[in-house]
Parts: sequence; structure tokens; C-alpha cells
Amino acid sequence: MPLDQPVDCRDRLIFAMDVAEPAAARELAELLGDSVQFYKLGLEMMMSGGYFELLAWLRARGKKVFADLKFFDVPATVAAAVRQLARHGASFATVHGNQGIMEAAAAAKGDLKILAVTVLTSLDRGDLDDLGFAVDVEQLVLSRARRALEAGCDGVVASGLELPAMRRAVDRRLLVVTPGIRPVENRPADDQKRVVTVEQAFRDGADYIVVGRPIRNAADPRAAAEAIQASIADIFRSRG
Repeated sequence: MPLDQPVDCRDRLIFAMDVAEPAAARELAELLGDSVQFYKLGLEMMMSGGYFELLAWLRARGKKVFADLKFFDVPATVAAAVRQLARHGASFATVHGNQGIMEAAAAAKGDLKILAVTVLTSLDRGDLDDLGFAVDVEQLVLSRARRALEAGCDGVVASGLELPAMRRAVDRRLLVVTPGIRPVENRPADDQKRVVTVEQAFRDGADYIVVGRPIRNAADPRAAAEAIQASIADIFRSRG
């Protein structure tokens, strides 16, 4: 079944620009060219300096930006931060908190789409036990997704492993961005524990996928990105 969200096919791949310096990010973006239209900029880049200059540089080249900063603070502070970020032209931003935080972010978003983080893909059942969560991963993801929709968020960030249950239980108006994508078998040293393939993510209901190391660490990053774009195009072409 086609996804409910109208999304340009080549925007469905979000590249995680997890490099240490803006200069390296620009070099990588130039290398990737039109193979990537959507970039995720996270906390490492924010701490390096030049975050908003890089965001503007990407926007000037027709790219979209996902500001993955996981806002988590008192609601008034989160709302103020979201309003500031919305001025810079980012398309997506993440929040990571309770109902009040999500509601504050949603109320202040303007044209920015707010995504609530459900459960980080680096966490498994043992990690949730350490954090004091008595429910299993799937139950926690479903609860977070429902509450995000109630709070006025546009979507969630969720592992592909929980997608089938979430799409059955939560309104399809909710955008789903799925990280932890591995086009090939996951390596033992990888810190992502709950991962899926490109095909599995979209089959189970993702609207967007986030891919980092499989592109960034490839011998030819542009070719790696184009291979994923070709897979995405095939998936949606087959759905008609």
C-alpha cells in the first residue's frame, strides 16, 4: 500500500552528516552532489561551530536539513529554541521529552516539522532496564508515538523493528523517520543495535530513512548514495 505522506522519492533518503567540522561537511556534500537532497545535522556539528552557516550553505544549494538536536528542557525553553531554529529554514527538528515538552515544541514550530524521538536505535531491552523502564521496547515506542500525535508533533523517529506495530496502532498522518538503516549485514562494532534494511523499512511503513556510515565510509560515497536511491525508486515504482 502506498504511504499516506506525499514525499518526493529522492527526499526519502536523509544522509547523516556526522563529521567533525563544517569544512569537511561542505567537501562531503560537494562530493555527494545530487545523489543526496536531505541532510541531517546533529550535535557534533553543533558543537564544532558554524552549524547555522552550514545549514544556510546547504539551503542555498537547494538541500533540505534535518536539525537532529533532540531538544530536552523545560517547555518554555524548548519552545524558544524551536522558534529560533524555525527562522533558519530547517525542515525537521527532534524533541526528546515528555508531553509538555512535545506540546511546547509543536506550538512554536511554524513551518518546521517536529519529530519526537521514541527509543534511540542504540538502546535494547537491557538498556531500558538500566534506565528504569518496565515496558518492552515496542510498548514504549507505541506509547511515545501516540503521545506525540496528541501533542501536535508531525512525526516520530523510530526504529524499523517497531514500524509494523506502530503503523497498525497509530494514525498514518504521523510521519516516521527511521534511522539505523544498514544496506548490508550489521557489523559487530556498530553502536546501532536495532537496525533494518532499506527495503524492510519502507515495506513496513517508514516515510524517510536516515543513513550515515554506509554512505560516509564507502569507498565511493556518491555511488553508495545512488545505489540506495535506486533501491528506494524501485520500491515505490513497484507500488505503482
